[in-house]
Amino acid sequence: MARILGYIATSLDGMIVSGDDSLDWLYKYDGMDLGEHDYTLFLKRIRTVVMGRKTYDFLAKEPAPWPYSEQRVIVVTSRPIDDPKGPLTVRSDVDELIAELRALDDGDVWMLGGGQLQMAFIERGALDEIEIYVMPELIGGGQPLFPPTGFRASLELVSAEAMDRGCVRLHYRMPRAA
Repeated sequence: MARILGYIATSLDGMIVSGDDSLDWLYKYDGMDLGEHDYTLFLKRIRTVVMGRKTYDFLAKEPAPWPYSEQRVIVVTSRPIDDPKGPLTVRSDVDELIAELRALDDGDVWMLGGGQLQMAFIERGALDEIEIYVMPELIGGGQPLFPPTGFRASLELVSAEAMDRGCVRLHYRMPRAA
């Protein structure tokens, strides 16, 4: 059974994208030393990348080449994607997707991008672990790490670690659905 993982950065004030839909606040930390927790090492463990439509659209407009050609990519959306930037499949039903992902046995699954889709998985008990990288930035607004849905849960802290340039890595195990 595949593990479904989160790996995401947030500002100290809990935002993942600034109010102008920019990641400039995060890009200034490119090249920082995360040691064994580096993104490139994390990505080598991942067989399937799952993202929502907003994350896909953000990546598709970037001039850089498609970064996930080595992984199976699934975009959760109800709208068709014309001329996709890279190889991908589309799913619209989150519950069916979770069942499909749980049946995989060829590597880990990464929930990439925004908190809305991650929250849908969390609410269903389908996110196993999450690594949150808290960056020493106050960006004053934008898209929150997790949208307020009224959902409550107690997570198990696996580890907390100070990293390079004032970043803090928080690693949590998520509660399973009852």
